[in-house]
Amino acid sequence: MSPQEPRGAPIEELAGKSQIAGILATHSRGVDRADGNLLSSAYHPDAGVDYSFFDGPASQLVAILAAAQKGQPVTSHRTSNMWIKVRGPQARSESYVLAYAEQIADSAATQRFIGGRYLDTHERRDGEWRLSHRKYVMDFNINRPSTVNWPEPAVALANFAPRGGQGAADAGRALLAQYAAGFKSQRNSTVTTYTDAQTDQALSKQALHDLGMAYARAIDRADASLMASIFHEDATVVSGVFNGNAAEFAVKITAFVRENIERCFHSVANEWHEVHGDEAVGESYVIANTTAGGKDTLTGGRYVDAYQRRNGVWKFKARTFVVDWTNAQPTSYETGGMYAALTARGCYGASDPVYAFWKQ
Repeated sequence: MSPQEPRGAPIEELAGKSQIAGILATHSRGVDRADGNLLSSAYHPDAGVDYSFFDGPASQLVAILAAAQKGQPVTSHRTSNMWIKVRGPQARSESYVLAYAEQIADSAATQRFIGGRYLDTHERRDGEWRLSHRKYVMDFNINRPSTVNWPEPAVALANFAPRGGQGAADAGRALLAQYAAGFKSQRNSTVTTYTDAQTDQALSKQALHDLGMAYARAIDRADASLMASIFHEDATVVSGVFNGNAAEFAVKITAFVRENIERCFHSVANEWHEVHGDEAVGESYVIANTTAGGKDTLTGGRYVDAYQRRNGVWKFKARTFVVDWTNAQPTSYETGGMYAALTARGCYGASDPVYAFWKQ
């Protein structure tokens, strides 16, 4: 950012994205803690939702989810890939969610891992961002017999770690309240003023984050045009499937996905970026689920990246995928049972719900 460039709008947009990311995390916390009040705080009073099995007021879904969760094994909703676009008091976002749930039926327990996306609209009212509408899209599911085997109490105490719970029984809730109380006691009215360099760093890191989110969508939706748009023309890629020029990679990797993989889902987290002027490096962690040849394959790895800003625009200069672990099992994907009502499902190309969502 040059000294002459007005920074009010970019900073306001950055602040909005930060607040919206917090709301997305709050929603997951509310579901997992079976906390109706916390869940409600993520929505405006007149917000709506479309989860396929329920399409209506968010307030009704909050009551349904909070009641359904209570007394059930603790769930975990890992929200990632937050791609947020802010336009004044309006915003839209696409985020990925990896959900864990244990279902007990007829004395048998099943551990379910469900991958999907939230397509959200947000509004800022009276200075506060909240959800105004949410649509859920399911991308994959893995279902295995439960292997949960909690230790006997005496053993658990000998190697103590708090266990997640719901409502007031959750250990994390008490810890957060304790930490927040200490923070509030140290508050003062001092306002920190950031330099232009610090502001540029923050805006640059947000731009690098958005590139990572675009990459995940491009590969998961087999979108060659989007993939090509995030690399400089002389950029290189090492992916294993294809190593070489990024422009050629964009065409070949998306064709490979369409032709060989039934379902594709890349959840990105642990993002770290270091910016030096118009150059940057980064590392991010990814858990990818692919279904092909009758197998569900989970792959854990990292993207190691080099970026460059040219004519004011950040793009990838080089990207290398580093594999850390992999696990392959016969596919357990289900379309019936609890999944039958989840009719909004991910696919390749323009038919995926995300494209109509961004055009609105």
